[in-house]
Formats: sequence, structure tokens, C-alpha cells
Amino acid sequence: MTRASLDKQPHEVAAMFDDVAARYDITNDVLSLGQARQWRRAVADAVDARPGERVLDLAAGTGTSSLPFVTDGAYTVPCDFSLGMLSEGKQRHPWMPFTAGDATRLPFRDGAFDAVTISFGLRNVQDTDAALRELHRVTAPGGRVLICEFSHPTWAPFRTVYSEYLMRALPPVARAVSSSPDAYVYLAESIREWPDQPALARRLQKAGWSKVAWRNLTGGVVALHRGVRA
Repeated sequence: MTRASLDKQPHEVAAMFDDVAARYDITNDVLSLGQARQWRRAVADAVDARPGERVLDLAAGTGTSSLPFVTDGAYTVPCDFSLGMLSEGKQRHPWMPFTAGDATRLPFRDGAFDAVTISFGLRNVQDTDAALRELHRVTAPGGRVLICEFSHPTWAPFRTVYSEYLMRALPPVARAVSSSPDAYVYLAESIREWPDQPALARRLQKAGWSKVAWRNLTGGVVALHRGVRA
């Protein structure tokens, strides 16, 4: 497989995730040094899904990120554009309503959800601003968005160490544990190219979200951005 380039051609990115689907969750736990589970818990707490609410979990992959919302009593739709990820998720959780969808053209009506969230997926969308507008469109008035994405560490010395880990340590670790290590080289490069916390906040505001704010996790390695649809 040719590694997806940073211009994010959708068919290349989808194929990349198809290839890593079977071991994706395990690989993430290893490469994040065990932090991935804590980040998922932070997302669930921030979304604060309630019984009877409708939640869209975009870029849900195998559905691991969706399970906490289901546990909280919300009707949860895991959505992804990788058919390989959806197939793997359906095998694990056949009762979940997995849905194939492109983040820039979501197959849902206006105002369909009380909360929308995307974890570690916005970075892989070809048109980030279109995706933020689509999330806004399918959210009901008063509803909320929660974006969990890799970001920029706030402490300069740590930022340097983190960058070295991404580009030097991550690829050999990925070769040892992943079914498609080239995919993780792409992911490391895409993390380095991603906008910082204030820049993403501005893009949320431009897409129509109000009350935009963010919270750093693990010193800014990951950031949770939130907003409300007026």
C-alpha cells in the first residue's frame, strides 16, 4: 500500500485505515503509552451523554470510542468512511448501528443529534472546514460538539522530545505491533502538520460554533475542543 500523502486523498486514507482495522485499537494503546484509554474517558466525560440523547460518533472506527456513550444511555451512531473499520466493528458489536459516511457530506438530516464528537479523525479529513460545517448542520440547536485531536504540547522542551518520538521512535514501534506500519508514519507526519489549539478554535468559530473553548490533555499532546450550536 502506498502511504497516504498529507493532501489527504479520501480513497487513500480510507484504504490506509482498512489495512490497520484489525489491530488498530491495540496498536493505539501501545503507541500512546497507555494514554489512549484515558483520553477516551476524558472525551466521554466532556460529551456528558445523557439517557435518550442522540450522539454521533464520527470517525468511530471499530466503535471502541462509541461504547461509553452507549453505557451512558444515549442512542449512539458510530460513523466512519473506512469500510474495513466498520466491518471489524460490526463483528465485535453487531448490535451497534454502524454507518458509512464522509465527514464532508454526512448522511443525516439537519439537527439530527444532540451531541456530535470526533476523536483523532478530523486531522484525516480532506476538507476540515467542510467537516466542521457538516457537524454543525447535523447538530440540533443547543447541541454540542466535542473534538479530541492530537495537538501541540505547551511546554517547549517537552514539545521537542515529543516531536522526536513521533518521527524517530513511533515508526519502529509501529513496525513491531501494526499490520501496516507505513500508515503510522503518515499519522505521525499529519500530527506535526496539524494546527495548534487557538487555530483550531478559530476554525470552529468560523464554521458557526459558539462558546468555543479547549482543554489540554497530557500537556497538550491532545486537546479537547468544544462548542455549542446556537
